[in-house]
Amino acid sequence: MANIVFNAALGKIAHLASLPATNDALIAVPIETSGIVSDATMRDYDTLADLLAGASNEQTTMGRKTLASVTVTVDDTNDRVAVDCADITWTAATGNAISALVICYDPDTTGGTDSDLVPLTKHDVSLTPDGSDITITVADFFRATPSA
Repeated sequence: MANIVFNAALGKIAHLASLPATNDALIAVPIETSGIVSDATMRDYDTLADLLAGASNEQTTMGRKTLASVTVTVDDTNDRVAVDCADITWTAATGNAISALVICYDPDTTGGTDSDLVPLTKHDVSLTPDGSDITITVADFFRATPSA
């Protein structure tokens, strides 16, 4: 589950994840350990371009991944909604160590820019690519419940 939800995404994640648009997607962006900002700072970024303009760096050697098999499940019994996706795999991953995976909404996968990508959630990870395959298991990467 997410370690933080970006302020710009509060209340939007389940909606964005369930959109049936032809050219939109959820994208996983690995963030390098070196220079990563605090959660308090990171949650205030409104676009991926804003996030990357700060001290945090994208780990571009591994590259971004489009999430597959995204599902939105309304759980009336537990009064919540969960968003899930298939595990994410990087084959023969190399490059700098990462400390986070940021999931973004891309409204236009055919020509959008980082200024169009809305950061939704940040997930803490700790790994150093060594040329082997890396799989990140995603289980309900976001879960929302009503406040009391």
